[in-house]
Amino acid sequence: MQVKTRAALGQLSDMDIRLLRVFKTVVDCGGMAAAELELNIGTSTVSRHIKDLETRLSLTLCRRGRAGFALTPEGEQIYAETLRLLAGVDEFRSRVDEIHQRMGGELHLGVFDKTASNPQAHIGEAIARFQAQAPAVSLHLHVAPLNVIERGVLDGQFQVGIIPGHRSADALAYDHLFDETMYLYCAPAHPLFDAIPAQEPADWAALQQHRFAGLGYHSPNMELAQQVRLVRQATGYDQESIATLILSGQFLGFLPDHYAESFVRQGRMRALQAQVFSYRCSFFSIVRASPHSARVTRAFQACLRDAHVLPEALGE
Repeated sequence: MQVKTRAALGQLSDMDIRLLRVFKTVVDCGGMAAAELELNIGTSTVSRHIKDLETRLSLTLCRRGRAGFALTPEGEQIYAETLRLLAGVDEFRSRVDEIHQRMGGELHLGVFDKTASNPQAHIGEAIARFQAQAPAVSLHLHVAPLNVIERGVLDGQFQVGIIPGHRSADALAYDHLFDETMYLYCAPAHPLFDAIPAQEPADWAALQQHRFAGLGYHSPNMELAQQVRLVRQATGYDQESIATLILSGQFLGFLPDHYAESFVRQGRMRALQAQVFSYRCSFFSIVRASPHSARVTRAFQACLRDAHVLPEALGE
């Protein structure tokens, strides 16, 4: 006789959604104790919720003990599916709000790092405009690498992304916002730091004997390095890591001029021949090209456009 097995989860309930949100927070915070403050519940309650979810799924999602918190392979898969599910739930709520001609729920914004110090970036002003229009919307700002933001917008984790332009994807819609200039920097311990300007490397080929630190994903940084044949001998995944590698005195690396300014002022870095070793980088807001963006997303896009077009029109 064939034995019928019951599905591990069965019908998805509101409680399951709640447990999955707890699970996501625990993973994002790196453990149950760290998630306690974020969730505003005790560690024992967090642990019980995770255990309840594991029972519902008939899976072990994480290991916890002296070695610390770690996801199991099954837990990693469930986390990825949780992100997709919760993004869908949030989008459904946004659509319902749109039907009612109101703006509520959550908006997740993914921003490339070190944009706040750029005087051409007016993201803060856009946020202020948006909050005035939609005070009931809970805004979540995430700083992430370019490729993570693109993927997050495509899978619904972020409604809007702000990234440096590097390639166009048909699945995304782009709005130009602002620009920045990238210079090649070195630190005092680097042999080029005290070089006489007239004796500095005059072209890209002359730099190939020096160690270069670059970003480890497709970006304007990677494109230029490949174009001028700079071999990446150290890899960073954000501007902070590139700055740290430069400050070691062992590597040359590109940074935005506005971010590097404080290091230059302190004598901890200097740019090499700015007229030669530099490139211009344009930043864009991105949203999914389809389906049609929710009202909240469109409102935030409009605030971004207004905040960046108006200063430009005034000659700032």
